[in-house]
Amino acid sequence: MEKKKRNALPVVLFAVAGIALIALVIMILMVLKVGPFAEGSAKEKKRVLHTSANGIETMDNGYMRKDLSASELTVLMGNGINLGNTMEAYGRISLGTEAPVSSYETFWSQPVTTQEMITGMKNAGFDTLRIPVAWTNAMDYESGDYTIREDYLNRVEEIINYALNENMYVVINDHWDGSWWGMFGSASEETRQKAWDLYTSMWTQIAERYKEYSDYLIFESANEELGNRLNDTDVAADSGTLSADECYEMTLKINQKFVDIVRGTGGNNESRFLLIAGYNTDVDMTTDDRYIMPTDPANEVNKLILSVHYYTPWGYCGNESLSLWGTKRNYGEMNSLLESLTKFTDQGYGVIIGEYGVLVKSDGTLKKNAALYYKNFLDNCDLYNFCPLLWDCNNLYNRQDCKIIDDEIAALYKERAYANEAAMTDEEKAARPDKIKAEMDQAYADAPAAFDDGAIDLDDSTSVAWIMINSSDWNVMYSVGDVYDPGAKTDGLVATDVEITGEGTYTVSLDFTGVPGGYANGMAFSALAIGNGELLYPGYTVNITEVLVNGEPYTLTAKPYTTSDDARCTRVNLYNEWVTQVPGDARTPDGDTTGISPVIVDNADLTHMETLSITFEYAPGK
Repeated sequence: MEKKKRNALPVVLFAVAGIALIALVIMILMVLKVGPFAEGSAKEKKRVLHTSANGIETMDNGYMRKDLSASELTVLMGNGINLGNTMEAYGRISLGTEAPVSSYETFWSQPVTTQEMITGMKNAGFDTLRIPVAWTNAMDYESGDYTIREDYLNRVEEIINYALNENMYVVINDHWDGSWWGMFGSASEETRQKAWDLYTSMWTQIAERYKEYSDYLIFESANEELGNRLNDTDVAADSGTLSADECYEMTLKINQKFVDIVRGTGGNNESRFLLIAGYNTDVDMTTDDRYIMPTDPANEVNKLILSVHYYTPWGYCGNESLSLWGTKRNYGEMNSLLESLTKFTDQGYGVIIGEYGVLVKSDGTLKKNAALYYKNFLDNCDLYNFCPLLWDCNNLYNRQDCKIIDDEIAALYKERAYANEAAMTDEEKAARPDKIKAEMDQAYADAPAAFDDGAIDLDDSTSVAWIMINSSDWNVMYSVGDVYDPGAKTDGLVATDVEITGEGTYTVSLDFTGVPGGYANGMAFSALAIGNGELLYPGYTVNITEVLVNGEPYTLTAKPYTTSDDARCTRVNLYNEWVTQVPGDARTPDGDTTGISPVIVDNADLTHMETLSITFEYAPGK
């Protein structure tokens, strides 16, 4: 017995020393946050290079963090970017469905995507890549064959892996895709059924093909098509049968079908995060109570994320008609719209702004105050834990040089990389929302009321008349919207607005000779507006007595009417094709609404407007 005890002592000492050494190593790893104690490792396994079943190399490990919620995921996704105008480039009309995949990928003048391009995105501070895809490029759906070509699926997978190899999250969708979505609004039941068959087959193939990937891969139900575009006539000429309420109902049905298809394929798709397209992906239309998120069998932890887009104001973000942003109204509008999306985060859903951005001008330069726009937008997203995905088509991020073209904005995105947030102390993270909110409040306080010092100051006791306009080519605009905003105009445009003091005759006008090109080409939208008219002069009507185009009298093509969209701003539509039926509250000076129309001009007569002038009588209606 004594011999055994003496022999056991060295063993015990060795074991104790070994345990102590292991403990020391663990402590070192925990402090350094490496190996199994790396940031986030409690919910993620190590990634190693391996080859997928179809021979494509990937760093993805197929691991699913089933206890991770959608609202937690959007924080981890950081900021992202779109691979715009690439795999969604719609070339099948010209190329057919059998062309080399690279022919579609480059059809909208983008280069073939490389690992270096995606690595550059990661290095620029982007932690998520959205890959828009037009799957029917490689699908002969008109013949009833909904099979997606294998090489097309392979190429999308290659690009997915470029991003996964950089530890980026990835979103894939079906993106416009030639607007086949209009088949859902067809007058033919047979065509509507084909739409369901196409959608079901498409997502079944996509979900099956990529279902072994980890939850770093996210599927998105659509792009901007769920909503009004269900009535598009590009593919289904007899589309347009759905009312607005029916479009909302169909949007829910399609989103629900998407969830059911993906979940039904099993495997990792049973708990994969799914991105659900909002109505038109428009913030206002999606926060409407008619928009409803689908139900999800994987509801033990919320795995659904809402997708909306943000391009407000469009004249600044989407075309060159508005060159400047940054008034108090601009800041207030952005802050209010983005805050409204907390309707969904309060319910436990994540929110991804799938597209946003400010168009780079045709000369390759940035618009004035673009950095201010981006900073305030990203501040909002950080405050509410939204994940923003920049829309970019080789513009702000140059794919040849693999970097952002502007140093100030490049620094902004580099600072917002998720690694920087993850490196914050708990105290810094706790203080961050208050810090962000204080910066946003200060930016609003510092913003000017208007850029035009000569503009009429519109408050609740003042009324002003002006002409809203977006030209047919969207290159010229002035103060479109029910809130008077004289700073929202194309450079060089001169507006003569007038204060309304009561019953009387007034003249308003626009001079386009100073805008690029020297004229406005027709109207995509236009209206005569009277700010606060409904509040200060309820029941008044507008009687247009004279319209001058380029100084010459112009005869209206239909009878106008007076109305209001917001019970505050009075308006008379000059050209508004979005109004499909005359509103019930329409009023006229003579009380007769026979023959009234929201379109009272002919665009064919207005292709070269240098000046536009409207004289009108304003008085109580009969």
